[in-house]
Formats: sequence, C-alpha cells, structure tokens
Amino acid sequence: MNAAPEVLAVLTDILAAVEDGERGALWNLSEGGRELDANLVWLPAGAEVGEHQEDVLDVFLVVLEGGGTVKAAGGRELGLEAGAVLWLPRTSRRALVAGPDGLGYLTVHRRRPGLAISAPSAAYEGGEGPCMLDRVCPECGRLSQDPAPVFCSRCGERFPER
Repeated sequence: MNAAPEVLAVLTDILAAVEDGERGALWNLSEGGRELDANLVWLPAGAEVGEHQEDVLDVFLVVLEGGGTVKAAGGRELGLEAGAVLWLPRTSRRALVAGPDGLGYLTVHRRRPGLAISAPSAAYEGGEGPCMLDRVCPECGRLSQDPAPVFCSRCGERFPER
C-alpha cells in the first residue's frame, strides 16, 4: 500500500503558541516508515545551541521566525533572518545564537538508522562497555557523538553539568 500525503502540522501556529521561557524541540516528524527526520526548534532571545558537530548527517536548516547568528569555523558569523536557508555539512562545527526576537527554525536530515546489536569482533576481550548515559540528551533522548556534550545537536537542550 502506498503512503498518502498529509498535513502533519502548521509550524507557524506552533511557533505562535510558544510560551515565555520555552525552548528546544516543539515538534518533530515521527511517522513510521519515513526516511527523513525533521524538528521544529525554538530558542528564546539570547539562547544558544553551543558549538557542536554532526559527524554522520548533513542538516538542512530553514529559519521560520526571528533571527540570530550561526558561528562557523574560523570565527565566521552568518546572520540569520526569517526565510534564510542553510546547509550544515556533516563534520562542520557550528553554534547558533538567537537574536533579540528569538529564533524559530526547522531542521531536516536523513533519518538516523536505529541501533543494532551485532556480534562482537574477534578482538573482543570481554567486559562491559562504557556507560554513556551522560551523553544521552535529557530532552529528546539522542545519544551525542561528542564525549563531553554541552548542547544537544538535535534539539538544542543543554546537557546537565558534570
């Protein structure tokens, strides 16, 4: 059976309903069988998503409301305003800072493959793997590739202090 197109959300309505102090992922694409992930993220005035790097996926970012700045490699700063479209190539380091009116944006990327259990390699010598719970985002549950994450690269939530 073929899937049928459908309206999943009206992002401008979701952004219009943001309450003071609210931040992070407001909506995400969660339908089964999809090949994409998408997140609507809101950062209030002055809030930031600290410097991070996505090692596996390119990310497409569209600014829907407000504005701000992307801090890129080499101290380069890119101004953001409603309607701006950015390509964030995998392995690029970047940080986002919301302007005085906040920053509402949509990110889209290939869906991450699910975690799979595989047979250990011949070099496996036993013992437990390291606990990585401190690398799991408390907001969206994404496992960070960064060994000492400060902000989640998916939803922008700050990790607890260590």
